[in-house]
Amino acid sequence: MDWDNLRFFLELARTGTLVSAARRLAVDHTTVARRIQALEKEMGTTLFAREAGGHRLTDAGRRLQPQVEAMENAFLAIESASPGAHEGLSGLVRIGATEGFGTVVLAPQLARFAQQHPRLVIDLLAMPRLVHLSRREADIVISLERPARGPVVVSKLTDYVLRLYASADYLDSHPPIASREGLRGHVFISYVDDLLFSKELQFLDELYRPDAFALRSTSILAQHHAAVAGAGIAVLPAFIAERDPALRRVLPKEANFTRTFWMSMPAESKHLGRIQAVWGFLRATVEAQRGLLLPDEARNSAHV
Repeated sequence: MDWDNLRFFLELARTGTLVSAARRLAVDHTTVARRIQALEKEMGTTLFAREAGGHRLTDAGRRLQPQVEAMENAFLAIESASPGAHEGLSGLVRIGATEGFGTVVLAPQLARFAQQHPRLVIDLLAMPRLVHLSRREADIVISLERPARGPVVVSKLTDYVLRLYASADYLDSHPPIASREGLRGHVFISYVDDLLFSKELQFLDELYRPDAFALRSTSILAQHHAAVAGAGIAVLPAFIAERDPALRRVLPKEANFTRTFWMSMPAESKHLGRIQAVWGFLRATVEAQRGLLLPDEARNSAHV
């Protein structure tokens, strides 16, 4: 039996669509379809039910999946133990992260890491939505919520701070804000409520229910740019806003929010050299950026 056909079967079983499986395998979706047809012909049974939303495993497909996963685990163990595995990192590692964290904190550091390992390919999915490990959208996911179930390795990556910010021009053109009550009458910049991908992005209800919004966006980077343009007050991560001289903090003593980034990967991947290396690098990157992620903690430790 052709292992490649089984490998294509596994990716389609995990992702549910030809396009997603093809992206993971770096081939055209027609190649995935052809491989599945060849495997079904070889086995003499239908493994997937074709539906409008994608491909769903049949009973035969569900029985086959754990057997193919066992074969995959055996192959990966052999690959990891081979002499060539220690000659340099190679292959693809796909990382899913929130848009702001992925773009501002991770991207510059991952670019340098990739330069040090020319045979390694890094895909960074920095997106304003949840990237799913269960659908095999990424090898490592950094999320705002701890994965609640599944065969995954999960670790707390870091806490980080968010605060209220506005541009100097905006604040200079409005009365001073000395308390939460002083927020009355101001306009805010925030997320689109019905498109929030995590409850951890609900901030303003903890502090003050806005009277009006100047702009709402699914993108934290768009919110940042709107605040710089003077559109209103925004809750922004300190790792984005503190490095921007155009912004000032609002209510610095009380308008602080803390959230947590969790890092996870499939348990079956934890022994792969390239995954271990990237996992460790991400941890080191966060530790080096702690002063941006938790600026008050960094300042307090500097005075000890």
